[in-house]
Amino acid sequence: MFDAASSPGQNRRPLPPAQQPVDGVPGPRTPLSAPEPRPKADRPGRQRDSFFDNAKYLAIVLVAMGHSWEPLKGDSRILEGVYTVVYAFHMPAFIIVSGFFSRSFDMRPDRLKRLITGVVVPYVLFETAYPLFKNAVTGSHEEISLLDPWYLTWFLVALFVWRLTTPVWKLVRWPLPVALGIAMLATVSPNIGDDLDLQRVLQFLPYFVLGLCMKPEHFHLVRRRWVRVVSVPVFAAALAVGWWAVPRMNTGWFYHRDSAQELGAPWWCGPVMTLAMMGCSLVLTACFFAWVPRRRMWFTALGAGTLYGYLLHGFLVKFGDYRGWFEHPWLHRPLGEITVTLLAGAAVTLLCTGPVRRVFRFAMEPRMEWAFRQDAAELARERQKPRETAGV
Repeated sequence: MFDAASSPGQNRRPLPPAQQPVDGVPGPRTPLSAPEPRPKADRPGRQRDSFFDNAKYLAIVLVAMGHSWEPLKGDSRILEGVYTVVYAFHMPAFIIVSGFFSRSFDMRPDRLKRLITGVVVPYVLFETAYPLFKNAVTGSHEEISLLDPWYLTWFLVALFVWRLTTPVWKLVRWPLPVALGIAMLATVSPNIGDDLDLQRVLQFLPYFVLGLCMKPEHFHLVRRRWVRVVSVPVFAAALAVGWWAVPRMNTGWFYHRDSAQELGAPWWCGPVMTLAMMGCSLVLTACFFAWVPRRRMWFTALGAGTLYGYLLHGFLVKFGDYRGWFEHPWLHRPLGEITVTLLAGAAVTLLCTGPVRRVFRFAMEPRMEWAFRQDAAELARERQKPRETAGV
């Protein structure tokens, strides 16, 4: 085969192939033209690794279960202890994977477009939909505010900020210590306020930066047999500590949305708890990754739709809360708590499936070609592609 033919009288080099878009949350789309080959281990979006899809799915199931436990945990010390342990690692695990798949993000136009259509647009739509949903169900008059993330939408704000700053973290010499320092400073800054939930954005930042710094071989380290064996007593000890800490510790530290002063603690507790919480979170996250299946499972394909499950399950949880379903006495007994847990897992699983994704793709992954200027290089590649296929 020959390179694409040039116009008469010209000697132009063929345009470079388009690169693959950033993977992560939400799942990747197929690029318009074939990406430049890269090593298999470093192109998880093109050659999907079942481990990461399994990890994302299992993490989002834990998120949904945790949200279903919120109205029930006050009556059960055991449930609140389990809730505390799960909250120590489920979002850190999800954020680390998101950071890992953001390593190739730069300010290239196609990636900025994807950031807008896959993060900004869903944020605006769901930040509007959640208050309207509450007003429709309860008859209240909740105001719409794009500056005050409502319920689950804080993650979209955080992901947008983290992805935009990715080139900076790839530039600095010690990205993780710098990010950790920023998180520590945030915990002693009560004046940050609630706009765009910046406390969470800054306090969860080190986990995203850690994901940026990780390589595929780092995940292989925690998938060894001995790590899987050790993780069992580690989780057992964590559950025991969680049960012990329920009446003795403010669980607000696990949410990463308030400063030390707002939690009623001295300012110096903020940096100390940031380090302590990150240490605990990373240990439990490593144990979680150790038990994530490596092979393709029945739920592996659902890992590409975790953002759908994340944003949509909030309507189900809130609807049950608004209607008072969680106040039924039977649900506050062990069998009721188990039933709610299983229903939450089943619901978020259904929301990650292909049919649901096709229905809500207009909100999660809109094309919006009409809103953007077409990149000249991309247009030229499209014109060149038929000639290459014909072997000109």
